[in-house]
Amino acid sequence: MLPTLKKRRDFLRAARSGVKSVTEGVILQVRPNADAETGADGIRVGFTVSRKVGNAVARNRARRRLRAAGERVLGERAERGRDYVLIGRRRTVTRPFADLLGDLEKALLRTDAALSDAKGSARRTRDRA
Repeated sequence: MLPTLKKRRDFLRAARSGVKSVTEGVILQVRPNADAETGADGIRVGFTVSRKVGNAVARNRARRRLRAAGERVLGERAERGRDYVLIGRRRTVTRPFADLLGDLEKALLRTDAALSDAKGSARRTRDRA
C-alpha cells in the first residue's frame, strides 16, 4: 500500500506547482517532493473525487477504482521523490478497468516526460551560466 497525501496543503501544492495530464478516465497531477514526510520510498499518492462525479456512492466507487489503479500502475512505475494526485472524473465510474489502467499509464508517461524536460532544461540553463 502506497503512502497517501492527507493534508489539503499537499493537494494544493500539487495543483499549483506540479505537472498535470488529463485523460478520459483520470486527471493526474505530479510534483517533485523533497519533504521529510514522504514515505519509505519517497512516493505519496492522493485521491480526490468532486461532487460533480455524482452522489456519495458514485464518488466512493470512483475513489476505490482510482486506488486500485494507482496500486497497480504507480506501484510499479512511479518515480521516487514525487507526489501523485489522482482526480476522478465522471467516466472513472463507468470506464472499463483495463481502459482506466491505460489512461493512468498514459498520464504517467506524459507527466514523467514533462518533469524530465523541465529538469533537463533547468540543467542546461544552469550549465550555460
